[in-house]
Amino acid sequence: MTPHEITILTHLLLLFQDLLPLTLSLLQPPHNPPMHVPTLVPHTPTPLTRSRFSAEAQLDFTTHCNYSCFHRGEQEEPREQLMEKLAFETLYGDGFRTLTTVEVEDDDDDALHPTHLPPWTRVKHRRMKRQIYGADGRFNIQGDNFLLDYPFSTAVRISTGCTGVLVSQQHVLTAAHCVHDGKDYVHGARKLRVGFLIPPSINGTKTGRIPNKKPLVRWVRVKRTRVPKGWIQGPQEISMDFDYALLELRWPHRRPFMRLWVAPSSDNLAGNRIHFSGFDSDRPGELVYRFCPVEEESSDLIYQHCDARPGASGSGVYGRVWDNALERWERKVIGIFSGHQWLEIDGENRDYNVAVRITPLKFAQICYWLHGNRLDCTPD
Repeated sequence: MTPHEITILTHLLLLFQDLLPLTLSLLQPPHNPPMHVPTLVPHTPTPLTRSRFSAEAQLDFTTHCNYSCFHRGEQEEPREQLMEKLAFETLYGDGFRTLTTVEVEDDDDDALHPTHLPPWTRVKHRRMKRQIYGADGRFNIQGDNFLLDYPFSTAVRISTGCTGVLVSQQHVLTAAHCVHDGKDYVHGARKLRVGFLIPPSINGTKTGRIPNKKPLVRWVRVKRTRVPKGWIQGPQEISMDFDYALLELRWPHRRPFMRLWVAPSSDNLAGNRIHFSGFDSDRPGELVYRFCPVEEESSDLIYQHCDARPGASGSGVYGRVWDNALERWERKVIGIFSGHQWLEIDGENRDYNVAVRITPLKFAQICYWLHGNRLDCTPD
């Protein structure tokens, strides 16, 4: 496909995205009751020994899960275990670490244990290839008008080889396995950086003279990294539920960011679709966008067949959700792309690409990391 054809296809894709909310506005908006978010109360941080940064970054993250694992979130978990998973480590630029334990103030059991989702249903077509399903449905985002346009401008590179999404003027959400292997922080986390794409015309290159010129990257150091205890030293099939981390930049950026939202049921997503953009390893230097329908969902994970390759881990998974306050469909980050999972159901292996869904408790935790003030942590 020529660069001109790619540009035309990208224009059509963006036009489709712009027309979608107009079409949806003609439909009856979903009935979304006000989302109740529990209050996270952190305790005084406890100092830990400095990290050894001995782990290797694992970009191709794969787990296995069976029927009981899939339905684990539907069982009420003891409050003590839940609080232990919601505790979090903070890593500073000099390697100093702290552990913060938490309590949850809430009288609403549904907030602590989300409403059960519809039971598992069989997919109609069995998928056997990993990560790329059939024809490759990914699109390279090229050109100044696209790279700097929302929502593509919210995607950033992580120096360990992953992707992240801007969720505030100074914070990036990514996958925990991009910075920590469950036992220790990876080598690259010692001097962790976040990369912002700079299109060729802005960095002084005339795109008309050098075809297919790839954008440069402006790197910014990370001041602080936060990882949930649910990810650390837990079995992979359980810790995948907590495969997210928040990076705080040394300086604020000036680009638009995408707001967090508690992940609704896929029935309440526009078109039942999710979207994400990332830096897939098989397309170096390129920002790659994809979208697809949600195939299945558990209490903590979103199962889908969006085409992806290593490097896309940590991408912000977003959907169009109905904003009751604004009375319109809005793009919101509802999950983090984690990797690949094999599910064994009724003796049959099924493979999916998986995103960690933002539950009310995860929203409360990440929001506290963002604001440092639990009173500000309610959905928009």
